[in-house]
Amino acid sequence: MDNKNRGIRGLGVVIGNLQAGPRNAITDVPGVKVGHITLDDGEVKTGVTAILPHPGNLFQDKVMAAVHVINGFGKTTGSIQIDELGTIETPIILTNTLSVGVAVDALVRYMLAANADIGLTAGTVNPVVAECNDGYLNDIRGGHVRTEHIFAAIEAAGEHFDQGAVGAGTGMSCFGLKGGIGSASRLLVLNNRAYAVGALVLANFGQLEDLRVDGRPVGEKIAAKLKTEPSPDKGSIIIVLATDIPLSERQLARVAKRAAVGLSRTGSYFGHGSGDIVIAFSSANLVSHYEELDIVTTRMIQEAKINDVFRAAAECTEEAVLNALAFAATTVGRAGHIRRALGDFSDFIGR
Repeated sequence: MDNKNRGIRGLGVVIGNLQAGPRNAITDVPGVKVGHITLDDGEVKTGVTAILPHPGNLFQDKVMAAVHVINGFGKTTGSIQIDELGTIETPIILTNTLSVGVAVDALVRYMLAANADIGLTAGTVNPVVAECNDGYLNDIRGGHVRTEHIFAAIEAAGEHFDQGAVGAGTGMSCFGLKGGIGSASRLLVLNNRAYAVGALVLANFGQLEDLRVDGRPVGEKIAAKLKTEPSPDKGSIIIVLATDIPLSERQLARVAKRAAVGLSRTGSYFGHGSGDIVIAFSSANLVSHYEELDIVTTRMIQEAKINDVFRAAAECTEEAVLNALAFAATTVGRAGHIRRALGDFSDFIGR
C-alpha cells in the first residue's frame, strides 16, 4: 500500500527538508521490490523480508554495493565479499538471528535454481542475509522460519509493501516499544533528471527514555507515563539504502556512513550489544557476470555534488526508524511479553 501520508507523517511529523518520493519508501527507487512473509501465531512472532535490488537476474547482473558496520554485534552474511568486490549478486534477506543459517541455505537454493552454471562454470554465489534478535516477543528457539518462507518472500516482492510488525519485523522491539520494518525515500535532481534515495530498516534497538521524534524527547515522556525503569540497549538495526544515482562502491561506502546520522537523531548511541549494519547499493551501474571486455565504463556522481545524497541517506534513515514505530501495532508475544505501539502515545508526538 502507499504510505506517504501515514506512518510518522500521519502523526503530524515530517522529517527533514528534502522531498519524499510518491510512496515514501525504498521502492521509489526504480526496480527495487520488497516482499514479506509474516509468521504471527501465539508465541510465534517472526518472519522474512526480501529486498530485490532490481527485477532481473542478480547473479548475472550485479549491483554495485558497500557495507558499513556502525557497531559489529551482528551475524550478517555476505558482507566480506561485498567489501572486497563491491557488488551484491542475490536478493537481500532479513530475518531473526537464529534463522540466518536457514535463510542462507534457502537463498543459495533459490539462486541455484535460477542459474544452472553456479558451482560449475561460474563459481559459487555470495548470499546476503542480515538479522536482528526478536527473542523478547518470539519463540526464537523454535526454528519457525523455513526454506519455503524465504522463497515465498522473494516471490511476493513488489513495489507496494506493508510496514511495522510484518515480515522480519513481526517480533522486533524498538526503544522499548513495538518496532519492525520501516521505510522512507527522498528525491533529488541531478543534471535535470530526478533520482531517488530510499531506506528500509529492520528496527530492533534502543532504550525508551532515549527516543527522540524530530528532536523532541518523546521517549522521556512515555517512560514517565508508563513509570518504566531504564533498561540496557541490547538491540540491533539493519539499514538498507538504495538509489538509482550513479555511485561507485567507494561513494556508496561514504553514503552508508551517513545512515548513522539519521540513526543517532532518533536517540540511538550504538550500544555495546547492538548490531548496527548498513548495506547500500546503486542500480545505476550493473556489473555483468559474463562481461567480455577487459576495460569497462561506469558512471559516478561528481564528488562535490554528493552532499545532498548524504542528507537524503540521513533523512531516510531517521524517518524509516520512526515509520517502523508508527506503523507497528501493540503486540503480545512470548511469555506474555508486551510491546506498546508508538501510536498509543500520539499526544506526546505532534507539535
